[in-house]
Amino acid sequence: MLNDERASTRGERMRLQGAHRFIAAAAIAGVVGLGVSGCTIGDQQLSSVAETSEALAAPSGDDGESTDTSTTNAKPPKISIKDGETGVAPSEGVTVTSTSKLLSVTIKNEEGTEVEAEFNSDNSEWETTEVLGYGRTYTVEARNADGKTSTSKFSTVNPGWKANVAVGPLDGSTVGVAQAVTFRFGAPIQDTKAAEDAITIETSNDTEGGFFWIDPYELRWRPKEFWEPGTEVSVTTNLYGHNLGGDLWGGGDEQTVSFTIGDLVEAYVDNDSKTLSVYRDGELVKSLPIALGRDEQFDTPNGIYVVGDQHQSLVMDSRSYGLDLSEGGYVTPVSYATQMSYSGIYVHAAPWAVGDLGSRNVSHGCINATTEDAKWFMEYVRRGDPVIVENTSGGTLTPYDGLGYWNLDWEMRSGGSAEPLYE
Repeated sequence: MLNDERASTRGERMRLQGAHRFIAAAAIAGVVGLGVSGCTIGDQQLSSVAETSEALAAPSGDDGESTDTSTTNAKPPKISIKDGETGVAPSEGVTVTSTSKLLSVTIKNEEGTEVEAEFNSDNSEWETTEVLGYGRTYTVEARNADGKTSTSKFSTVNPGWKANVAVGPLDGSTVGVAQAVTFRFGAPIQDTKAAEDAITIETSNDTEGGFFWIDPYELRWRPKEFWEPGTEVSVTTNLYGHNLGGDLWGGGDEQTVSFTIGDLVEAYVDNDSKTLSVYRDGELVKSLPIALGRDEQFDTPNGIYVVGDQHQSLVMDSRSYGLDLSEGGYVTPVSYATQMSYSGIYVHAAPWAVGDLGSRNVSHGCINATTEDAKWFMEYVRRGDPVIVENTSGGTLTPYDGLGYWNLDWEMRSGGSAEPLYE
C-alpha cells in the first residue's frame, strides 16, 4: 500500500515537472520567434513591436476598442521668424509651413492691422504678400488640421537712415543708342551689391550689360555695346526693406520705368576739320562748321559723350565749374544749348564766333556753332545719342563725369561689394 502511494506521488511529481518544462519551452520558442522576426527587418520591426506592446497595454474605450494614438506624432506649424526675434528686415517676409493642412494663419501689427498673405494650393504653406513696415511689432498665429498651434511675436528694424532712388530715363520715353539706365540715390551707398541686387533690368533682346558706379550716389547700367535700335527696356527698383550698408536702408515704393531705344544717330566732332557731322544709320545727314575749346588752354577732351538736357536758352556761368571771372571766366546767355557733359560742355549757338567756325578754336571747351546750326542740332538729336570727340589735345573726358560713362572700359563694370566703394 505504501509503495503504491509513493509511486502515485512520484508520478504526479513527474507530470508536474513535465508541464513546467513544456511551458518554459513554449516561452523560449516565443522569444526566439520574436528575435528572428526582428532580425529580418531591423529597427523598424523592433519599433513596431514596441508600439504594439504599448497598444496592448493601453486602456480600451467603452466599446472595447483601443484608443487612437495617431496624433501623438503631429507637429505644429513652423513659422520662419522665431518668437522674440528683433531687427528683422522687412524684405524678409514671413512664411508658415505645416505637415498637415493649415486651417488658419494671421499676422497683425501692434495696431491690430492684418498683413496681406496667401496660402499655396494645398494649404501646406502660407506667406505674406505685403511688405512689412519698419519699426513694427508683428504677431503670427497659425493652426493646422492636427489641432496644433504656433505663435511668433517679432519686431522689424528701425533704420537710422533711408535712401530713395531716382531712375532715368523717363518712363515711356524714346532715347538714343548710348543712353544708360541712371540711378541717383538719396544717400551714399556702402553695400553696392545690395543696391544692385535690388534692381531688375529686362530687355526685349537679352542685351548684355553691366553696372558702373560713378560715385557713391550715382550708378549707371549700360550695354557692352551701343543699344540695338528698337530695344524695349524695363527697369524695376525695389529698395524698400533692404539693408544698403551700415544703418542705411532702402526707402520708397517699388517702381518700374520702361523706355524704348530709337534710331541709330551718332555725332562726330573732328578737331582736325573743325566740323560736327551727324549720321543716321551710318549715312551722313549734315556736317556743320564749329569751333572747339581754345588750343593749349581750354582744349575740349576727346571721348564718347552722351546727349543730355536741351535748352532753348541757358545762362552759362564758368564759376559753376571753378573758373572765376578774374581768371578769364564768363557769365554768358546762350541759345539752343545741347548738353554733352556734367562738367558744362554743350553744343550751343555762338554768334560772336561765326568768323572762327571751321578754322579756329575759340571757346572755353564747348562746341560753338551758328545759331541756325545749333538750333538744327538740338532739334535733330535726342537724349542718349552719342557724340564722339576726336583729334584734340585735351586728353579724354573723365568716365566719372555723369555723361562720360562710355569711357569706362567694360572690364571696369561692378560686380557689387559689401565694402564701401569710396572712402
